[in-house]
Amino acid sequence: MILAAQDLHLTGRLAGVSLALEPGQITAICGPNGAGKSSLLQCLAGLLEPAAGKVTLGGDALPALHQRTRAQAIGYLPQEGEVAWDVAVRSLVALGRLPHRDRGTAQVEAAIAALDLAELADRPVSRLSGGERARALLARVLAGEPMWILADEPLAALDLAHQLALLRHLRRAADEGAGVVLVLHDLALAMNHADRVIVLSSGTKAADGAPEEALSAAIIEQVWRVPARWLGEPGARALVTS
Repeated sequence: MILAAQDLHLTGRLAGVSLALEPGQITAICGPNGAGKSSLLQCLAGLLEPAAGKVTLGGDALPALHQRTRAQAIGYLPQEGEVAWDVAVRSLVALGRLPHRDRGTAQVEAAIAALDLAELADRPVSRLSGGERARALLARVLAGEPMWILADEPLAALDLAHQLALLRHLRRAADEGAGVVLVLHDLALAMNHADRVIVLSSGTKAADGAPEEALSAAIIEQVWRVPARWLGEPGARALVTS
């Protein structure tokens, strides 16, 4: 199902953003601070109502979908996830199965393994490091096996090894038909791992396309106001700024 936004307006944050996101792809949303990235992601997740415009899933208006149907289809990870109760990691991850009303033991254990949390599965969340907590919260999303995975800066608290492991898992999810949408500040990660990049600037789309086009040196200088150039081969690009 295509996840689409039509002419989204949100006072002070979005100004006429339209897009159609295809499943089976990793889409990165990039832009400077305050560009509207998190606001766009929240609108796509149905958590923020735009002042004008609409979001649709498979052609149906998102607000019109039953809450359970929407929760099964869209998994959302905020930039700063909160945990209300000091439960064990396994119990936290199992909450991702609530929209399905089943225990989903196999899915829970698969998500725990995918995020390298097996040794921490019985540890209370309060005893996790920032990176471990971030992985546990993302595992909760993955356990629900959503059609769309929307994550706001999911790599920010992770070390390099876990960043790459997570990206490999998200690539596998996309290859299996899920739609993956990530807000990323690291332009090199977007260049090397995304199929499509949407660049926001002051609440509007500045670029939208293949990473090589949307994150060209000219676009980076225009949007981020930093002279830049790319080094290396496709899939292993490094960004040099001056």
